[in-house]
Amino acid sequence: MKRKGIILAGGTGSRLWPITIGVSKQLLPIYDKPMIYYPLSVLMLSGIREIAIITTPEDQPQFQKLMGCGRQWGLELTYIVQPEPKGLAQAYLLTREYLAGAPSAMVLGDNIFFGHGLPELLAAADSKSSGGTVFAHHVNDPERYGVIDFDTSGNVTEIVEKPKEAPSNYAVTGLYFLDGRAPEFATEVAPSARGEFEITDLLERYRVEESLSVVHLGRGFAWLDTGTPGSLLDAGNFVRTMTERQGLQVGSPDEIAFRLGWINEDRLHQQADAFKKSTYGQHLRSILD
Repeated sequence: MKRKGIILAGGTGSRLWPITIGVSKQLLPIYDKPMIYYPLSVLMLSGIREIAIITTPEDQPQFQKLMGCGRQWGLELTYIVQPEPKGLAQAYLLTREYLAGAPSAMVLGDNIFFGHGLPELLAAADSKSSGGTVFAHHVNDPERYGVIDFDTSGNVTEIVEKPKEAPSNYAVTGLYFLDGRAPEFATEVAPSARGEFEITDLLERYRVEESLSVVHLGRGFAWLDTGTPGSLLDAGNFVRTMTERQGLQVGSPDEIAFRLGWINEDRLHQQADAFKKSTYGQHLRSILD
């Protein structure tokens, strides 16, 4: 069964208020592209072509206007409404019918991943038919995230959500490859003290049965969470620096689709022409040239 993708792009974005009172956080610009292009690109680099976008009822029309059905990238996009945000594990409850037993890869709509060798790591995670895979990154402020602790052999011993005293500095990033049992396991998750279905509780189900793998994103990888004004600015500056210094795009679904053979030159021409007045469109044109 082919793996399906999930992008969690709901929520209120309250950490960015008043910026996000009138627009979804995942539609904000990260330098030259909408934020959601970056997590979308991660799923595409994983070889996933069927993707569900979870949004609020108010924001869904704007996402549909931006991305349509996904045909321009050789994708099949489905839109699912999240009536109210109740934690990350809720995404598997909302997509249970959509997944229909298929394994999934879920990425948070405000996360950016970048690094040489990333497609190979994603392919390795996708190749596992059972269990789950998460990606860990060393951070200075682990109390802001779900945190993984390990024993001396590197085995996962604990996953804690936003601990007051973190057992390690390794945060769980917003990218989860789980097998077809994830929605079933999600139904067993009870709301936490803050009233949310925590993803760490769902991952604990895999950890207990020793089927949870952890991939360490080392120094050659960047993981950016764009949920605050400062991190939003940092992400834009990072993408701008990479784009202008190397002349390469970060998070371009058009380029990825073309290089994977999901769209042909004619389709890329159409996209380049549509964006011809922007630097993004000029980059697409340079690929063709």
